[in-house]
Amino acid sequence: MRSPSGGRHELGQNFLYDRGAIGRILHLVDHTSGPILEIGCGHGALTRPLAARGRSLLAIDIDPACVLATRRSAPAARVMYLDALRVRLDRPVVVGNLPFHLTTPILRRLLSAPRWTDAVLLLQWEVARKRAGVGGRTMLTAQTDPWFTVRLDRRVPAEAFRPRPSIDGGILTISRRDVPLLPAERRRDYERFVKAVFTARGRGIAAMLRSAGAPRPDRSLRELGIAARALPRDLGPEEWAGLFERLR
Repeated sequence: MRSPSGGRHELGQNFLYDRGAIGRILHLVDHTSGPILEIGCGHGALTRPLAARGRSLLAIDIDPACVLATRRSAPAARVMYLDALRVRLDRPVVVGNLPFHLTTPILRRLLSAPRWTDAVLLLQWEVARKRAGVGGRTMLTAQTDPWFTVRLDRRVPAEAFRPRPSIDGGILTISRRDVPLLPAERRRDYERFVKAVFTARGRGIAAMLRSAGAPRPDRSLRELGIAARALPRDLGPEEWAGLFERLR
């Protein structure tokens, strides 16, 4: 069912109309290179200026009405009826105003795909903060840090969208590291290591590492300059990678 502003509630549609936010996303995209995949093209507010940049652009949406409208308004783009949870993520640049209710599954899928290099995404403010490690790292952030750099760019107020959501949005950039902190073939082992530590019992990282089965973690913590009472959320990407290399 469509709201009075045109968005379908069941699809989590909140169309971006604010020119400042659109301009900022375009500015960030201009610092990338290569073909673009736009997730959730909506009414084409981003699609039209992206297509005008002359780069190959595939824009997708799961709403047939949006696909038809954007095909008419952005003829230079390839606009298709496709699901973000199924589309091939094989273009170097991914851009999108993500449906708020699908942010986490889309992010998980994106962060497990091997070919793209840069993403400029608009998502819920609190999710954007967590993924950028603001206020401490989450388990998902720590699990992907060795391969990606994530930055919180800015807050986008709820009134920038139609229909207006109940929460603000945030612009997040994700870039694949040119030189990863760990080799790709060790990623699954590393993810299991991080999960084991985050879910372990204990007061402080030293006790949690011991609870997770790590042998003699105190020496590794001293070598890396990590306080024994620090929490998993307090560790940065290099510290997590360093612990994994020493203890696994």
